[in-house]
This record gives sequence, structure tokens and C-alpha cells, in this order.
Amino acid sequence: MLRDTLEMNIKRLIDFLIYSKNFLIRKNPIKAMTNSFSEGVKEFLTMNKKRKMAQYRLNYHRHQFQKMEQLIAENNQHTFLRGNNLNETR
Repeated sequence: MLRDTLEMNIKRLIDFLIYSKNFLIRKNPIKAMTNSFSEGVKEFLTMNKKRKMAQYRLNYHRHQFQKMEQLIAENNQHTFLRGNNLNETR
């Protein structure tokens, strides 16, 4: 009786260890953790470059927007948009 219980518990323990080993082979949490860490380091090191690229794009679009506003203001008939130019149609 005691021997049967002991054998059953040892078998269950061995089965558990086999399942655990297969899970670790399949999922490999250490490899996933190292990949995540290396991706974080890469992201941290390229952060300044990405920020500069975003700042450049922002400045470029801001400049394009200002040029477009200036063209609209120059071609508009209302004097308050053109500044000191007089409305010649009046």
C-alpha cells in the first residue's frame, strides 16, 4: 500500500518534470527574456535618432503649412489677411 502510493507519487513527479521540460523547450522563457531585453536596449539607443527624424518631419510640415497659408493670404481679396497691402478692387 505505501509502496504503491510512493510509486504513484514518483510517477506523477516524473510526468510533471517531463511536461515542464517540454514546456521550457517549447516556450523558452529565458530566450524570450533576452530577446525582449535586447529589443529594449536597441529601442533606447535609437530613441534620439527617431526623435530627430520626427522633429525634422514636424518642421518640414510646419514650413509647408506656412507657405500654403502665405499663398492663400496673398491671393485672398481681404486686406486683413494680406497685411499692409491695400485691396485694389475697392
